[in-house]
Formats: sequence, C-alpha cells, structure tokens
Amino acid sequence: MTDIGEWQGGVGRSWADEHARTDRSFSRMTPHLLEAIGQEPGRRIVDIGCGAGELSLALARARPDAMVTGVDVSADLVAAASARAAGLDNVRFAVADASTWRPEEVPDLYVSRHGVMFFPQPPAAFAHLAAIAAPGARIVFSCFRTPRENRWASGIASLLPESAASAPADPFAPGPFAFADPDHVRTCLSGWRDVTFTPVDFDYIAGAGPDAVAEALAFFGRIGPAARAIRVMSEAERPAFLERLANLLESHRSGDVVSFPAAVWLMRATAE
Repeated sequence: MTDIGEWQGGVGRSWADEHARTDRSFSRMTPHLLEAIGQEPGRRIVDIGCGAGELSLALARARPDAMVTGVDVSADLVAAASARAAGLDNVRFAVADASTWRPEEVPDLYVSRHGVMFFPQPPAAFAHLAAIAAPGARIVFSCFRTPRENRWASGIASLLPESAASAPADPFAPGPFAFADPDHVRTCLSGWRDVTFTPVDFDYIAGAGPDAVAEALAFFGRIGPAARAIRVMSEAERPAFLERLANLLESHRSGDVVSFPAAVWLMRATAE
C-alpha cells in the first residue's frame, strides 16, 4: 500500500523521474484505454491521478475543442506533466486530491489510467466525483486485475525474503490491485450506474534496449513492489534478491525487450 503522503513525497519524485519508462510499460495497454475513451463524448475532461500527463496530453491533442485538466497529489508529477504540455493551450494540471477537489468547470468526462485505486475512501470519492459532474457524465478508467494475472507482480512477490514480504493484507486496501474484483468496485461506485468492465490483456514492458535486463532492473529498483522491498530489506539480503530478480527478468527477455503478461479492466459508468 502506498498512501497519499508517500505519493506527495519520495514515491511521487521517483515516478516523475521514471515517467518515460512508466509510459513505456503501459505502451501496449494505453491505446486500448484511449480507444475506450474515444467512444465517449466530453469537452470538460478531468484526468484523475494524471501522473506525468501522458493520457491528458494525448486527449488534448485528439480533442482540440476540449479542455483537459489533469489532477494529481504529487507536485513532482504535476511539474513533469506541465513541462510536457508546452505548446498545448487546452490542457492544464493541478496539484490536488481528486476525491475532494472542486474544478472551475463542471466535468462531463472523467478518465484515469490506474489512478483511482489509491483513494482512501473510494465510495466517498466516487460520490464526490458524481456530485460535481454534469448530469449523465461518464467515467472511463483502467485498473489492474489480480496479481496472479499480472506476472510482474506475482513474480516479484515470489522472490522476496521473509523480512521484506508483506503480511497478508486487506485486498481492497488502497494500492495497485484494490480494484481487481469487479463486484467490490461496484460497491465503491456510489453515485454511478450502468457500470461495465472489459478485460484487456497486454505485455507490460519492463526493459528495452541492448541490455534490457539491466534497464528493467534499474526501473524496478526505482518504483513498484521491488523498489519498496529493497528499501526495507537488510543490506545483506539485497545482493541475493537482486540476483534472483535479474534471473526473473532474463527469463522474460525476448531479444531486446523484457516483458511480462499483464491484465487490466477497462471500466465505464454513468453519473446518476
């Protein structure tokens, strides 16, 4: 679990530094999300948990008559997104918590690439989003399915030393897999109706280039579950863990790419 305070601090800084590799990791999923969003009308678009802005920027370019607002709790990520927006006058970014934030204009479309699973109180957050939206507003977001279906996560978990392994946690606690269960998500979507889920499988790109394994090792060492584990394990345990991780990455290398089977839901709903 990564809480808001961590996103506002070191975790957000790491993700901002790694935004190019993060965007690449989702490069075979993002087109599916953009296609789903493209089926929805909307000129006042809010990107929840916008990160370094890839989704916001793509929508601003695709809809020049729309205003896209990206919202994230991390000032570092918002700064990275704003820097990438040079030359676009229909996109803006705000440092804010979307679960309580009130925009200048009434949103008619919410979008998110893996940004809604971290709400501390999801029902209250989604009720707020519905309450401030235009009647009939739509939401489209992506979220991971189960760890078992996401081999990058289950693979890393299998390598952890006992000192760094997490105790069995609430599967619905804020985190990357909080929305893996559609039935649970439906209970969270207070204020929303006509909820649908579409499964998408894709290759999660961990590393690429002449030394793809080393590149993937550097990426995983900066963000995600491996990075978190490295921070808490002892110095004596790290070399063996990194060797096991490198072997896992090598087993998923094909040519100059390291990739893992990954699985998400694309969720759509309408504000009541």
